[in-house]
Order: sequence, then structure tokens, then C-alpha cells
Amino acid sequence: MHEILPEQVYEEQLRAAQGGGGVVEYLLHRAKPHLPPWLAGIGTGLASLPAHLFWADNAAATAGLTLASVAVTGATWWAGKATTSQRRLHSAITVAASTSWFTAAAVAGPGAGPLPGLYFIGAPALALTWNIRQILRRNPEGGGSADGGLLEKVGLAKTQITGSTVAPNKATFDLQLPRGELTQDDVAKTLPKLASALDVPPNAVRVTNDPDSASRVQLTIVPRDLLKNTVPCPGASHPGGSIADPVHIGIYEDGTEAVMYFPGDPEAGRNAMHLLVMGMTGSGKSEGGLTALAEILTRRDVIVWASDPSKAEQTLGPLLPAIDWAALDMKSTKGMIAALQAVIPARTRWLAKYGYKQWVPACAEIQADGSPGMPYLIGWFEEAAKTIRETDDDVFTGIAQEARSAGVSLVVSMQRASANQVSTDTRASLGSSWVYGVRTERDATFALDDDVLDAGAAPHVWKDKKPGYCYLVVNGIPETFWATPARGYLTAREYLDWVVLAFDPVRMAIDHTTETAAAKAAGRQFTQRTRYPVPGTDQPQEDTAMPDTTYNQIEDDEYEDFEAEPITDEVDDEYDEALDDIDPEEELPHPRQVIHFAERPPAAPKIQLSPAQARHAMEELLDEFEAEGRTIVRPADFMEHCDRHGRSRSWVSGQVAAFVIAGRLAETTETGEYRIVRDDEDEAA
Repeated sequence: MHEILPEQVYEEQLRAAQGGGGVVEYLLHRAKPHLPPWLAGIGTGLASLPAHLFWADNAAATAGLTLASVAVTGATWWAGKATTSQRRLHSAITVAASTSWFTAAAVAGPGAGPLPGLYFIGAPALALTWNIRQILRRNPEGGGSADGGLLEKVGLAKTQITGSTVAPNKATFDLQLPRGELTQDDVAKTLPKLASALDVPPNAVRVTNDPDSASRVQLTIVPRDLLKNTVPCPGASHPGGSIADPVHIGIYEDGTEAVMYFPGDPEAGRNAMHLLVMGMTGSGKSEGGLTALAEILTRRDVIVWASDPSKAEQTLGPLLPAIDWAALDMKSTKGMIAALQAVIPARTRWLAKYGYKQWVPACAEIQADGSPGMPYLIGWFEEAAKTIRETDDDVFTGIAQEARSAGVSLVVSMQRASANQVSTDTRASLGSSWVYGVRTERDATFALDDDVLDAGAAPHVWKDKKPGYCYLVVNGIPETFWATPARGYLTAREYLDWVVLAFDPVRMAIDHTTETAAAKAAGRQFTQRTRYPVPGTDQPQEDTAMPDTTYNQIEDDEYEDFEAEPITDEVDDEYDEALDDIDPEEELPHPRQVIHFAERPPAAPKIQLSPAQARHAMEELLDEFEAEGRTIVRPADFMEHCDRHGRSRSWVSGQVAAFVIAGRLAETTETGEYRIVRDDEDEAA
């Protein structure tokens, strides 16, 4: 980086940004870079006094000092061969003059003959030559090149560096192009040459165009890849918050958190987001989707409809209990698409009724007339290529064009959004894109605009070799981040289970308006949709779908196939004969033997504990097991105690899973067995 801008300029700009006070501080700040030559001259003069005291009239010292002077001058000349010829010559002359004067002063004395005049004239003169060289090197007038000729080498001659920002692993330079000679596109074409000249990866050099001037650009250079290590998910960013808050999905290469926004914001002028997620197999696309969904499901005012007819429960499995409608086959997926098309006008009418132009967090609250609110709706379609292939390549176009104003966001995830798989109208309607590694540069054009690719975005460089690396081009994110690589968080299965369990009480149920419209459009695909149990509960989630007598009745042809066996007169006669053999006035016979059964022992009283008290009891039970010296436990070990706690067996299983998440238990190689983690193990870790 020093070839582009001197280190002194970096320090000056960083310190100037911190601010300063007073004229004296300013002058000291400006003079400090010029002091080293003067300090070297003063030090040489002062060092000559003790040298003369020890070495005066010493022939051996005279010979040694002379040889040392020649050796130091020669070493300076040899060491300067990697620099410019002017700098090499200047350095050698300075060292030769300084060592020669020091040798003479040490032998004859600093005040002997012409030595004082040579010192007081020569030392300032040499110091000034280095100051002048330093000033000319900065080139404040712009008459030369401050980058060591690098820009000229790559075809950007006459380009000036007008400003810079330096961070530990990121340098940003403002470039002024020669007007009428170079354009912003010319800078974009030189990025591969710049990366080669700086010896950095191809996508480590990026350019951002200035929207106010066609002759100015911003060049960003990131020498080292700080995303190579996986980043574990830090947890919910806004637990129990609104879906209007940013959804955190990873970090950019400079450590900034990567976020996305689903609902629109009228104050910020941001529209609701429809998202295209694209990446080849092995690029980490599904893992990123799970991270985003887990973050979404920690919010209080959103419901999710998710479809994956290709992998079914393989991808969405951990989050299924928190998803309002999971369509895991093609038949239910088609029903979900029909429901989305139907709920858009119904939700729009509801918003208009209460005076909302678009969905805002207030929509999810109790309205002025006492009516319940309406949560935001996200339709997430994994492996959407199969859905489009078996329905219509334009199936999502109408939804994407109309859903924003209804508080609905559409997410379409696929490996390759080519024209053969999805229509260009649908692709254009989605608007935002989240792109992981792709196979070819052409594949990148299906999801990223030309200006983002020209700025340096290159997902084809990663392919499937860097899972989790991605570009995020979404509403509400500054354009400077569009071509900046990010990496999605790595989310553990235990964290997904925790999200489902911990935030179940805060998640809203589906509203009546959306529920009614979906039931009419999708029928029993919606009303009889599968509801998955929340871990630690006895029953699956209560089906919030409205009861529908129309769709749950037996079909007409089923009635036709059903034939009831008629009751005949012969059956009646047999029944009457059996009754004639019984005398209702006859006394019952006396018992011949009496059997006494033992009395049932009194049942142990159940202790009705609150959830918090029951969890505390489970923790005490685990402490008892540890005190007994046990290292391995199973859920069955806790079962004999679950009745007296007033809790079900499934609740106990959920608490065991919570112990694993909290680090009190650790999974073993045997299914259903867990190892007790001691306190000293945690401290050692």
C-alpha cells in the first residue's frame, strides 16, 4: 500500500481526522515528519565530542574510523540498488559526507580548522535536501504521480488520488479521472490488472462509481481475506422485536454486519423486499437460508409459509414447528401459491380499511376498533426450480408485482436463475438478490446487475470452494456494500431448536383475513395442513386454521359407495326369542365365593410446579446424578421423576435438549445417551 500513498500521508490523515487543538499542536504536527534529518545532524555533531575525547591522537582509531566510513558508504550504495537511482545517489552522498566529517572531528576535534563551518553549513543543507525530497514526494500540486506509477502501468495515466481512508485491512482511495480521457467503465476494466499488480485476489479490488460525477470513482483494496474462518451465529439480533428491524445474516469482510430488510419503510423511502437467492450446490445457500429464517422466527409480528418439494424436511426440518404452513410436496406447494395469490387482495383491503398505505409494525397491533392485528407474511420457496418446472415459469410474477403493498415478501431460492428456469419478468420483479458461489461468470449475470459486476463482484471465483461467501444486493443497503463480499453465519442445530422453543410464546398466529382467503383458495391443503410439534410440548401446535365444514365433509361419490346393511324381520324374531327366556321377576342367585381385593395404595401427591420451578427441579436432579458419580445419562433416567413434577415425558425430553444447548450435557456417539459436562471442564475450555 505504501507504493500508492506514502505512510506519512496515512498518519497525517488519520491524525487529522482525530482533530487537534491550538496553533502549537498544529505546527508540531506539520513539522514532525521533517524532523528526522535534523535530529540525525544534531546527533552527529554531539557524538563527535566524546569521540574526540577518546580517539584524539590515536592512529589505530583514525584508521578504523576511515575504514568504517568507507564501509558504511558502500553498504548504503549496495542497499539502495532496489530503489530509484536518485534516492540511491542521494543516500550515498549523505552518508559519505556525514561519516567523513565525523571521522575528521573525532581525530582533530569538532572545532579544528574548517570543521565548524562545514558542520553548520553542510548539516542543515543535507537536512533540507531530504525535506525537499519528502515534500516533492507528496506531490500536493498533482504534477506527478503519488502512486509510484502504478495507475499509469494499468492504463489510468493522469489519474489523481484526491483522498484516502486507511483501515487495518482495507484502503479506500478517491480517484479523479482526467476529464474527457477516461471514464468509470475504463477503471472497471483495469481491476484485474490492479489485482495482479498488487498481488491480491481478483475480487479484492473493487470500484464504486460516483453518482454525481462521471469523472470520479472510489477504489477499494482489501489485501487479506478475513472471511476464511467460519463465523458462528452470535444469536438473535432483535429477540422478540419486529420484522421491520434488520435481519442479520452474516458479516462483511471489514467486520460490518450484513443485514436485510423485509417490510418497506415509508419514512426511509424503502419498498418491501422480494428476494432471489442463488448459488450452486455446495455454496452454502441452504445454510444461509436457515440462518435468515431462524432470525425471522425470533420476531413477534411475522408468519412464514415455506415450501420445499425437492428436499422436504431435509432443509427446513429443524424450523418446521415454528412455520405456519410448510408445503413439502408439489400438491401442497401449488395450494400455497394459489393461497398467496388470494391473500394479496384480501390483505390489501384490510390495510385500506384501517388507513394503511403499506404494512408497518402498527398493523400487527390491536386496531382502534378492537380488532386483532395482521402479521407480516413471508413466502419462502426453497428449490424453486422444481416448483416452476412443474407449474409455470411465470408463476411468481403476479405475486411479486402485487404483494409488496399487502405486507407480503416473496423469497425464491434456486441454484441457477437462467431464462430456462425462471422468466425474465419474474426475475425482474424480485428486485433484490442474495448470491452465493456460482459456476461461471455468465451464471452471475442472472442475479447481479452489470454495474455490480463491473464494480468487482465475482461470485464465480468462489464456486463451491468457499461455502457461505456471498454478495447481498438488497433494498436499504448502501450501494458501496453491493460488491463487497460477505459470509453467512454458521448456525448450529441446537440454536435452531432453541429458536423454535424459546420464541414460541411471542410469535403471532395467522390473522383471520389471511386465514379465510387462504382456506377459500387452497381448501384442505390449507385447512388440514400438517402442524409440527414444538419440542417439549405434549401435542402438536394447535391448528389455528378456521374450521371448514365444506372441505371436511365426505364427498358425494363416497356416500354413493357406502351401503348400510338393512335390518330384516328375521333379526327381530331372534331378538324377541332371547328376551322370552328371561324372567324379570326371578331373584338373583346368592354368591358362593367372595374375593377380597387388596386396597390400592395411596398415590403419591403430584406437586404442581410452574415451568420455571420444574426447570429448576430438573437442574437439581442433574446435580444429584453428577454427585452420584454418574457420567452418562439418558432421558429415561429423568422420566421416573416427571410425574411428581406435573410435567409430561415430552416436556422432559425438551429439557434434556435445553441442557445440551446450555452446555450442561454433551452428545455422545450413542443415540439417546448424553455425557454430563462438569464445571471444571467449562473452566478449562
